[in-house]
Amino acid sequence: MRAAFAWLTAARSVSPASKPVTGEKANRTLALAAIIAGRDVKLSGEDDTPDRYGRQPAFVFVDGAETPVQGLLLAQGEALVSATVTNKECALVLMAAEAAARQAKQGTWASPAAIKNAESPGDILTGIGRFIVVEGKVLSVRQAGATTYLNFGRNWTRDFAVTISRRMVPALEAAGIALKSLENRRIRIRGWVEARGGPRIEVLRVGQIELLGGN
Repeated sequence: MRAAFAWLTAARSVSPASKPVTGEKANRTLALAAIIAGRDVKLSGEDDTPDRYGRQPAFVFVDGAETPVQGLLLAQGEALVSATVTNKECALVLMAAEAAARQAKQGTWASPAAIKNAESPGDILTGIGRFIVVEGKVLSVRQAGATTYLNFGRNWTRDFAVTISRRMVPALEAAGIALKSLENRRIRIRGWVEARGGPRIEVLRVGQIELLGGN
């Protein structure tokens, strides 16, 4: 059985384009190997049943350590929190580790380009099919059918927007996030980039949205 490093996604290098993707993968592998190579580990997951590929989503702990390997990778800036963890305490631990790396400009956070500007849709579009982090001010909140749009620009065919299905609204409200209150607020959003006219990120988990200070 293989342990799946649940609740993380790989941090993409934002170094100059000349750096090969294979180098990025090698760096991530080295970072992981430095932590666990030759050491006993234990798994802690919500379910002991492996998936159909033989993987068990779990926190991985080096024997005797209190911090999961996921937290160590986040603290080094070698990963991003995927926001799929359902345990609130675990989510807080992971987000805190990522925040510390971001503030210290560790790993991928060493470049300001690690966080995309919501006012630069062209830059966000270069990340189609990738998991990225975007920050910006929500200009308007609009509903169309069963979907709510957080718009970061005035041209919906070109500018960046976040989409939220009606079924997600109760979970967001339970977490204290009222969608209309996000208008004119700065937020940080994370997720997979799609192109639907302009770049889009769909909110599937509460943890994808973070409220930021200031307007």
